[in-house]
Amino acid sequence: MKIDGYTRMAAVIAHPIRHSISPFIHNLAYELTATNAAYLAWDIAEEDLESTISQIRKLDMIGANISMPYKQKVFPYLDEVDEMARKIGSVNTIVHRDGKLKGYNTDGIGFFRSLPPAFSIEGKTMVLLGAGGAALAIIAQAIHLGVKRILVFVREERLVHYRSIVQLIEDGFDFLIELYAIEKDEEVQNSFNQADLILNATGVGMDGHSLPIASYLTFPPQALIVEMAYYPAVTPFLQLAVNQGNQRVNGLGMLFYQAEAAFELMIGKVFPTESVWEALTTEYRQFVCD
Repeated sequence: MKIDGYTRMAAVIAHPIRHSISPFIHNLAYELTATNAAYLAWDIAEEDLESTISQIRKLDMIGANISMPYKQKVFPYLDEVDEMARKIGSVNTIVHRDGKLKGYNTDGIGFFRSLPPAFSIEGKTMVLLGAGGAALAIIAQAIHLGVKRILVFVREERLVHYRSIVQLIEDGFDFLIELYAIEKDEEVQNSFNQADLILNATGVGMDGHSLPIASYLTFPPQALIVEMAYYPAVTPFLQLAVNQGNQRVNGLGMLFYQAEAAFELMIGKVFPTESVWEALTTEYRQFVCD
């Protein structure tokens, strides 16, 4: 990578974020597309968020990616917000163009691009365990792609909280989302029996031994089982899918494809998908779900 007086910056902004592999993805894409730019990871405190976002404009940056816990908190500092991001209430990409900052959300796009090419959510039933993080973006994109039914399971103590959040998606997209307590094993199993796609978006399992559901619950053979996390590569939830013979996917592809969409929004060039994916899965082999 050549750094000179014309090099522009981009960054991922979050807390914590120093562990991120986004700089690897974007910097390699810049190199392969002859883009004179450098991509960094900025770990900032919440009280510095406004001033940090203002630097995108002041430093003539290309833009930024936003991760937790700031995806909702950046809205007041943007000039415009894309319709999908506004309906979701979450921004993960900021594009700086002509002195204005516009927010987008590529999480849902990235998620569905990461699934096997033969899989389509159109007319299907999707079950989500958890509704935090990027789950709302995934729900919104599923509705956009023609999903038939969505069932969401959260902790019973958080049902009221998530009911109000889900209501915003329902109103924005005119679509009914069914919300249940994840502790109710019978309801979880009944939903699994009807599911074509089952996603763990709870974050439970990143410790390598915890499960978001009871271990005796079963998946229907046709269901695609997806884990939003990518470390460990095979969480206990995905291990259930392995044991039951289901097709499975972890979150590495979602991270990659949301970066692809963000790159194309910021740079306006075609992302070198095959070359970057090959390099990513070689460099970070430990995150690949076989």
